[in-house]
Amino acid sequence: MIIGVPKEIKAQENRIGAVPAMVLSLVEAGHRVVVETDGGLGAGIPDDAYREVGAEIARSAADVYGQAEMIVKVKEPLPDEYALIKPGQIVFTYFHFAASRELTDAMIASGAHCFAYETLVHRGTLPLLTPMSEVAGRMAVQVGAVCLERHFGSRGILLGGIPGVEPANVVILGGGVVGTNAAKMAAGLGADVRLLDIDLDRLRYLSDVMPANVTLLHSSPISVREQIRQADLVIGAVLVQGARAPRLVRRQDLKDMQDGSVIVDVAVDQGGCIETCRPTTHADPTYVVDGVLHYCVANMPGAVPRTSTFGLTNATGPYARKLAGMGAAAAAKDPVLGTAANVLGGKCTHEGVAGAFGLDYVAPSEVL
Repeated sequence: MIIGVPKEIKAQENRIGAVPAMVLSLVEAGHRVVVETDGGLGAGIPDDAYREVGAEIARSAADVYGQAEMIVKVKEPLPDEYALIKPGQIVFTYFHFAASRELTDAMIASGAHCFAYETLVHRGTLPLLTPMSEVAGRMAVQVGAVCLERHFGSRGILLGGIPGVEPANVVILGGGVVGTNAAKMAAGLGADVRLLDIDLDRLRYLSDVMPANVTLLHSSPISVREQIRQADLVIGAVLVQGARAPRLVRRQDLKDMQDGSVIVDVAVDQGGCIETCRPTTHADPTYVVDGVLHYCVANMPGAVPRTSTFGLTNATGPYARKLAGMGAAAAAKDPVLGTAANVLGGKCTHEGVAGAFGLDYVAPSEVL
């Protein structure tokens, strides 16, 4: 199979879908790999590093898409890329379809076979979402701490405080991979952390592994409102696999929050769990609503592209090799890859995406 790795064009996105070790694995399996020129520079990977392991270097995205039977990316295709995608072409990347009807309609119209990293399930986990969730959870605290500084228009609070001065109050909505990593980071910096989740078993587990300055609370509309009133930093970390994130904080709730407090909504890729969330970029990351500073960058790991690229491809590489070997038929033949099949040949094949937009759901086995 011919596998194409284009350069990402999303604003300030410097990751790439394959590193040399992954390319070598694909070449050794008998595949031909075409990488767009300078595609890896943002992650510190020059073209020569790809050439040395057998990749071909293409001069443009059109060359990559034009040759490839399978595309391996990081972020969802943007409008400029829609026309490059061909019927029957496999696209393996983060899609987050439930957050964008435009993207969903475009991929259905393309006739391509779209396999999404974020919905692939293996042994009850989301292994291709996990590494970027780890990065985003840790970054949420890092950027939140910076946003609390006065020159951003916020309260001017040091996250961990100092002796004699209380630390910041950090509220984390969701106890999954993002929330757990955020809580560890915030607690390590000395903040007073409150983590909320609806899963009591998860809270019991976290009670055994979290430090003493993390308080674990059952999430409900009332408990969320109570906690955000006293929060200096709120981190949205809720995920519903393949579906739009639930909105836990409404616009009217912001009026009860402290002026100059900060929200970092990591769930923005899935529509956000804060009603006032809208996607921003690393170039213009923040905005203010009702006195609350919002940071809602949709590709947070793109700010640390080398760490993120290697972390992501460590996870995606084996699945990309398997998908390349089986082709689109993997959606029906392989139970794990089947969970990643969101759109196949013009049909919506993921129940969460279909439910988000009222589309007809078709099982992958029926399409293929």
